[in-house]
Amino acid sequence: MKSRAKHIFIEYNTLIIFILMVILSAAVSESFFTGNNISNLVRQVAPIGLVSFGMLLVILTGGIDLSVGSVVAAVGVCFALLSYEVYFPYALLLSLLAGAITGMISGYLVAYQKIAPFIATLAMMTIARGAGYYISKGAPVTVGEYSKSILTLGSGDLWGIPWAVILLLAVFAVMYIVLRYNVFGRMLIAIGSNEEAVRLSGIPVKRYLFWVYTVAGLLSAMGALLMVSRTGVGSPNIGIGMELDVIAAVVIGGASLAGGKGSIVNTLLGVLILGMIGNVMNLLDIASYLQQVIKGGIILLAVIFQRYQK
Repeated sequence: MKSRAKHIFIEYNTLIIFILMVILSAAVSESFFTGNNISNLVRQVAPIGLVSFGMLLVILTGGIDLSVGSVVAAVGVCFALLSYEVYFPYALLLSLLAGAITGMISGYLVAYQKIAPFIATLAMMTIARGAGYYISKGAPVTVGEYSKSILTLGSGDLWGIPWAVILLLAVFAVMYIVLRYNVFGRMLIAIGSNEEAVRLSGIPVKRYLFWVYTVAGLLSAMGALLMVSRTGVGSPNIGIGMELDVIAAVVIGGASLAGGKGSIVNTLLGVLILGMIGNVMNLLDIASYLQQVIKGGIILLAVIFQRYQK
């Protein structure tokens, strides 16, 4: 009986933690379950969720992407500047392309130049952040009239469901199908489990790694557009420390930093758990710098728990 309970906890620990967090959040703050707070919470976690999905793909292969926050900032600035020059659809597509290109560069460095993911994405983090400051001249850029319609994405809803959440769930559904039923998803897990064995089997590992980082860059761009849609501003200062939040969400969701293990469902739960933690700390008026300490401790505890599971 004890062994059975232990197995259930290990199998569904992320869901159990999520349920406990909902109960705890409601207990410590009367404002948590208000409609306005829940609406703000889901809108806030949507960009983090999109970026976390991309990070999950990278971590499944045993890699890491430290550039996501800088890519979010650079793409947000790009979109805001483009909104004065071209109409919304073109600004949208060009911004998504910019995010995908940054991912392609990271993927090329990791897959074809054999540079460690930590080093390659650290370099891209610096480049993207610097590019954002350079093209914006270090100042926030308000979205121009040509693309004001993006604000609907951040504040509008469909039948009471925010558009940001609809986008998040749509991407989640695609990712779920790819990781569970598609060869691409199974290959990522195989590469993370034993890259050399996969390579010796004749599988084009380099190609998979290249596209993984490309998709991660694209999803970071989508996250950037969601953030711009909420504020109407592209700023080179946004996304600082976002890589910490994203990695925390993926690890809380049970993904192994060594690669080969992870679930899109648990990653979404991890995003919601992390969002609730931040939301409750804000409701309790906990200082932002202390929140970073707590988030770092959460990552550490999640990694320790993974080792216990093994």
